[in-house]
Amino acid sequence: MLEQALVVLAAAGGTAVVQAASTDAWAGLREAMARWFGRGDGRRQQAELERLDQTVTALQTTNGAEAERVRLRQEAAWQVRIEAALEGMDEAERDRAADELRTLLAQHVPAGGVSAGSGGLAVGGNADIRAEGGSIAAGVINGGAHIGDPPLPDPSQG
Repeated sequence: MLEQALVVLAAAGGTAVVQAASTDAWAGLREAMARWFGRGDGRRQQAELERLDQTVTALQTTNGAEAERVRLRQEAAWQVRIEAALEGMDEAERDRAADELRTLLAQHVPAGGVSAGSGGLAVGGNADIRAEGGSIAAGVINGGAHIGDPPLPDPSQG
């Protein structure tokens, strides 16, 4: 079983893979992750490139509520893959691999790591959202919004 710091590192790796998919950071992260998993074995590296490409395809071919489920499944799957890779190493190799993964993530993941799914709001610092003068303020509104007097209740409702 991995120590907590390595579990957290694996989770960060899984999140980084999913967040980078279909962004400018993808090409670099894709290659670096495949090299990290391949550990010098060209065939393993190629297999990882194919798995990473499958992740992008899965993320790009879904939308709506299903897209969020796919995103979460992909993050978890990559976390588990990273954890399994680390667990299969002796202590010295695990330490080197963890350091390499930390460096890889620092190089290929934008600072702040803020992202939001479709219809979401991501804030990397402070957010100050205010309503003034009878207006509505929100980060995200799912559905409709109406400003005005509420409708009068139906007399049968009391």
